[in-house]
Amino acid sequence: MLTGWPANVITLPFGGRPRVEPVTRWTGSWLPGSPEQGSPDPSDGAVRYAGERLGLPAEGVGSVAGFGRRALAFVLDLLLSSLVAGAFTAPELPRNWSVLAWALLTVVPTAAFGMTPGMTLFGLRVARLDGKAFVGVPRAVVRTVLLFLVVPAVVTNTDRQGLHDRAVDVVVLRSR
Repeated sequence: MLTGWPANVITLPFGGRPRVEPVTRWTGSWLPGSPEQGSPDPSDGAVRYAGERLGLPAEGVGSVAGFGRRALAFVLDLLLSSLVAGAFTAPELPRNWSVLAWALLTVVPTAAFGMTPGMTLFGLRVARLDGKAFVGVPRAVVRTVLLFLVVPAVVTNTDRQGLHDRAVDVVVLRSR
């Protein structure tokens, strides 16, 4: 019997001895790494870490960035854009001018350098999957518009690519 798993007691008809069998999880045997399958085997197509299918390292520089760093960089970019917009509209509040400032502070540096100011601070960069150096303006604009909607950024795959990244064929990597 598996340790730490609840068990079903199965009674047999006609006074047979009851036997104990382990209860499988609701995930059953179809989930890689479940008790029925053991540890995932890389030869069977199972993904061991984010970025493996893209040929990226598991950890360190060049690995896929985690959600926490990405979220913090996004929040920092929002705050910075609010400050920039506020500097131009003072003493009034920036209102929608902060959205324009955020779009410019996201599109221009991403297209030219592959990182926003927040990404630079948290050691992140946007890289094209085809290996070319610059993200480019069209990709940066589409990525920023989808990022503005937030939901595409939250829906990710096993390589931690949001829908906004997959739409323009890029990935966010750790740069340090």
